[in-house]
Amino acid sequence: VEVMFFAGLLSAWSIVESTAPPGAWPPPGPPRLPIEAPAGNTAGLLGSGVLALLSRSAFAHNSSSRRGRRMLLGAALLGSGFVAFQGLEWVRLISQGLTMRVSTFGSFFYMIVGAHAVHALAAIGALLWCWRQATLGKLRHATLAAVLALWSFVVVLWPILYTTVYL
Repeated sequence: VEVMFFAGLLSAWSIVESTAPPGAWPPPGPPRLPIEAPAGNTAGLLGSGVLALLSRSAFAHNSSSRRGRRMLLGAALLGSGFVAFQGLEWVRLISQGLTMRVSTFGSFFYMIVGAHAVHALAAIGALLWCWRQATLGKLRHATLAAVLALWSFVVVLWPILYTTVYL
């Protein structure tokens, strides 16, 4: 379902972008989306994904592994930093005039990136819940696998969104 949701958003973006008159997408006037800083933020998110996946092997034989807990917490912290940075970027862009009401471009930008942020926040909460369960020695491998699948989706989806929307 989530794949189809984002596929629909990206399809709509592509249709509007491809049918816009030359020079109208993105529209003149609002600030241009930054490229370099979000690229660095993307690297942090990818690092978070690597830590999360490495935690699986640490937990494979010990559901309360100290190493696994550190990696899971590191993944959640890097993910939180990613979302916080995105929030700061939004504040800057809004203050420069890029709002949902200014153009279709702005509406699509905030809807796509915002939907990803909501998914990221939910997955970060799940990562932290798994970390807590591991701390208590109650982490189940099936639960960790499900949470890591969600986090992997969030992590892998972002570079697709970044290249589509920012570049």
